[in-house]
Amino acid sequence: MAHSEQRVLTEADAVGTIGIIAPAPFVDIEAIRTVQPWSLTLPLWLRKLLTALLGVFVFIVALELLKYGASAYGSALLRFLNIANPTNALGLGWLMSYGFLSGSPVAAISVSFFSSGAISDLQTFTMITGSRMGASFIVLFVGFVYALRGYRHTASIAVGILAFLTTAAIHIPALPVGAWLLMSGFLDSIQTSAATEMTSFFDVLIAPVLHLITAVLPDWAVLIAGVLVLLMSFSLLDRALPEVHSEHNAFGRIGKLVYRPVAMLLLGAAITSMTLSVSVSLAILVPLSARGLVRRENMLPYIMGANITTFVDTLIAALIVGGPAAFTIVLVEMISVAILSLLVLLLWYRRFERSILGLQAWIIRDNRMLIIFLVVVFIVPITLLLVK
Repeated sequence: MAHSEQRVLTEADAVGTIGIIAPAPFVDIEAIRTVQPWSLTLPLWLRKLLTALLGVFVFIVALELLKYGASAYGSALLRFLNIANPTNALGLGWLMSYGFLSGSPVAAISVSFFSSGAISDLQTFTMITGSRMGASFIVLFVGFVYALRGYRHTASIAVGILAFLTTAAIHIPALPVGAWLLMSGFLDSIQTSAATEMTSFFDVLIAPVLHLITAVLPDWAVLIAGVLVLLMSFSLLDRALPEVHSEHNAFGRIGKLVYRPVAMLLLGAAITSMTLSVSVSLAILVPLSARGLVRRENMLPYIMGANITTFVDTLIAALIVGGPAAFTIVLVEMISVAILSLLVLLLWYRRFERSILGLQAWIIRDNRMLIIFLVVVFIVPITLLLVK
């Protein structure tokens, strides 16, 4: 009997039982070990849907906080940084993307600055362009990390350089095209705004949260809080996305389509539209190239397509906080990049491909050239920020 009681006590202790000890047959240790939070018992699609809805809610709260903070301290911050012209705004957006390791938050911040009157429409346009340049550099950072994990150094780093060069080759020439479209008022007739019903619905949900945050925090801290909440929203939206594995991806299923530039452009545009992040959609290329699943020359149109639809989330942000004028700025950005990309794809693609791949090969031929390239891509935005 004593031996039996000792056995029961041992099993009870194993499951942390306190007080009255139940007989051993009634203790289901395995069931207790497999108890999970209620959220994990929901279907995966429902968990992702709820996460996406929460991400959208947090995103809108962040935009409103940014707008509030920008109206209070945005102009003072830009005066402190001495942002006096579109060139400075270009450098600011570029450098901020390095700091955030993403271009989307910077683009949203630029729209918030515009809505508060801190920067002009042309400065907003160039700041968004700078955010795209910085976002393409993130792929180089991902490639460097991937190389540290033991994968082929050249293949991993080369994708980042290719993404940066392709983005610069399209976005820089698109600047004067977009500036002309913006200044001419050619697209003013297609301005739009968020539906009143949707805005009112979100106002009912968000107003109490905004009131609480702005009542607790001083005005100078609201802008910082907006940035942090914005990063949180992008993290939630990333979790809501379907998992993308390089071993089981669209490239493995489309076969010969990877050799058709138009198909790759559409693929890049589609994946970026789903992920709402050019950094994510381009970073997918790093493991693909390192494992030899896709050739570098086939990546160029993919990158071009990704750079067109990367403005989708910024369009949404413009509708929410910036109104019709902000929407037009982002639309001009998207159209100018699309025009240049299609012209290159249809008229000069082979020449463009040889030039970009040749420049890439020249940069990665030795470590000295690679270091010079890295120094240049940091010096250029700093120089733009200081130009008066």
